[in-house]
Amino acid sequence: MTLELVALRRRLHAEPELGLDLPVTQATLLEQLADLDLEITTGTGLSSITAVLRGGLPGPVVLLRADMDGLPVVEATGLDYAATNGAMHACGHDLHMAGLVGAARLLAAGRSELAGTVVFMFQPGEEGHAGGRIMIEEGVLDAAGERPVAAYAMHVDCSTDPGLFVSRPGPIMASASGLRIHVTGTGGHAAFPHLAVDPIPAAAAIVLALQTFVSRRVPAADPAVVSVVSINSDSTAPNVLATRVEVFVNIRTLSRATFALVRSSTGELVTGIGEAHGCTVETEFIDSYPVTHNDEAETSRVLAALEARHGADRVYRLPAPSMASEDFAYVLEEVPGTLLFLGTRPADVAADGAPSMHGERAVFDDSLLGLHAATLADLARERLALGR
Repeated sequence: MTLELVALRRRLHAEPELGLDLPVTQATLLEQLADLDLEITTGTGLSSITAVLRGGLPGPVVLLRADMDGLPVVEATGLDYAATNGAMHACGHDLHMAGLVGAARLLAAGRSELAGTVVFMFQPGEEGHAGGRIMIEEGVLDAAGERPVAAYAMHVDCSTDPGLFVSRPGPIMASASGLRIHVTGTGGHAAFPHLAVDPIPAAAAIVLALQTFVSRRVPAADPAVVSVVSINSDSTAPNVLATRVEVFVNIRTLSRATFALVRSSTGELVTGIGEAHGCTVETEFIDSYPVTHNDEAETSRVLAALEARHGADRVYRLPAPSMASEDFAYVLEEVPGTLLFLGTRPADVAADGAPSMHGERAVFDDSLLGLHAATLADLARERLALGR
């Protein structure tokens, strides 16, 4: 089966699509699932697929999820199946889809002995479009007629040793939010700044203050990351002072308490600085992904099972969460479960020279897709066997 999954992965890799509308990707996956006798529905607000597999024995419901969208990255891997349309599966979602198709095939082949129901969640829009939240709103968690007792997702990592499983109980990835700041002055001639209210110095002071904010206002044991990612003004000539500056800030937190602190305090901080410079300030806080929180009991059981099956040297417990984010967080807010990482760094790529995820040279070892699929299927079978 691994060779079939590799062929599917490379087909998906060559035709990446972005965001919530993925018609080619959706059609390819529907073709792959067509002969498995699944109850299939597709999304209305996005190109999602929800497939329900009814086991031959009574039991609870488990959900398995894969994300589908690529990134707006021009691929530079040199692979013979590299994408050429200006997009790229640089985060491994092509492997996620192929792995979940493989799990569906394995579970369907053993349907008569399956004690319950499995929901396969193929989700667009993970890369900043909150596709998971939209699928929940459209009913994915109730697709089988009752809520899942557990949910699992596996994410590949092209810089981690091949075949290494990585996870942790509790928070594993951060929330991601945005703060858009508009600083408005009066504009004027660059030769006579004293006759104008220049928003540029105010914006610069805001940027510097935000860098200090975390170190002086946020507890070190409950961290946040506040990054200014863009600054733009409306000045279009070299001798014209700007009237308006936009600053966009990316915010990462690991707890509701720190999130609330950052949300309330940053707005007050930047408004006060702007006013001190004679400018007016408008702020817009943009909620995005919540903290990805692995259920403690469920994840401890999963990691112990992986150690028993593969050996303790194949399982790594992260000592601390990552400040990256994942919209599987929306599912884990509703259902206990686990986000698990699988190392897929190619054997011929040095650990200290591996390209980063989301980069134009990111490469993955797709010979591990058999392991990927089997692990997802095992997670579902084992949890169903425990009952409700």
